[in-house]
Amino acid sequence: MKIYIENVEKTIELGCLIGSLMKSGDMICLDGDLGAGKTHLSKGIARGLGIAEEITSPTFTIVQEYEGRIPFYHFDVYRIVDSEEMYYIGFEDYLRKDGAVVIEWSEIIRNILPDERMQIDIVYAPEGGRYFTLNAYGRRHEELLEEISQKLGAERKEIQ
Repeated sequence: MKIYIENVEKTIELGCLIGSLMKSGDMICLDGDLGAGKTHLSKGIARGLGIAEEITSPTFTIVQEYEGRIPFYHFDVYRIVDSEEMYYIGFEDYLRKDGAVVIEWSEIIRNILPDERMQIDIVYAPEGGRYFTLNAYGRRHEELLEEISQKLGAERKEIQ
């Protein structure tokens, strides 16, 4: 599914919608250039998970944990040189925990990502906003994508 989002506020709204539909074990992988909107989408996802505190990109700490309706594990792997480094920070342990996972710059560690996930690629649009392309891998994430699509269909005029 590909959608056009015109500004930061609408990016956060999309994230909020996604977060409101996420369940424990869901993983969202975000890719896009610097400034494309990965962290703003993550902020919206956190809000949708019921997290009130300010979300920042964990570029230097690699992962931040937040408590909401379900735990939220927010990764930013921009500074990872080799995906093997993820094992040293306990990446596999986070995947076994009950919670939702968002990974910014996931293409850096693509070779160790689980098969079951949602991939969101963000690119700059010539008309000024961003294009968000959502792809689901695995049954649960296909269900999540369908739920998002249905909700967007009902709210499309507000988000676009």
